[in-house]
Amino acid sequence: MGKRRNGATLGLTALLVAGQAIACTDEQIDIRTGAGVSTYSIEIADDAAERAQGLMFRETMPRDHGMYFVYPTGRPVAFWMKNTPLPLDIIYINERGIVCSIAADTTPYSEEALPSGCAAQTVLELNGGEAKAAGIRVGAPVRHPAVARPAWKCE
Repeated sequence: MGKRRNGATLGLTALLVAGQAIACTDEQIDIRTGAGVSTYSIEIADDAAERAQGLMFRETMPRDHGMYFVYPTGRPVAFWMKNTPLPLDIIYINERGIVCSIAADTTPYSEEALPSGCAAQTVLELNGGEAKAAGIRVGAPVRHPAVARPAWKCE
């Protein structure tokens, strides 16, 4: 069975000594941008059934939340928006935890395939327009324990 979680357990995240970063947890993801670090509470979809369901039928999602799809290895993947009423930014991330492509402001309910164009090991779905607003771009490093060979390691 998968490990779908939500941000409700973020309160359990322990802060390290003042001046240091928050330790990595399964319930959040950090993305380094030119403006600093953006942090999102996430639900994890790490098995076939959870990945197939994704954010289908969800009508709202808080701005600082997302869904994180985890695959065993990096490979080309494609997403679609079937049965998904929310416009989303779909952020494809390679095994090093580097954003390798972004499908921005996707069209709700569309069955058009949105290919990664790269070997993605993880995929982050955020509300449409969030990537642009936060300054998330191709090449941005991501920090999360599920990243196979992280360029930006968890502390």
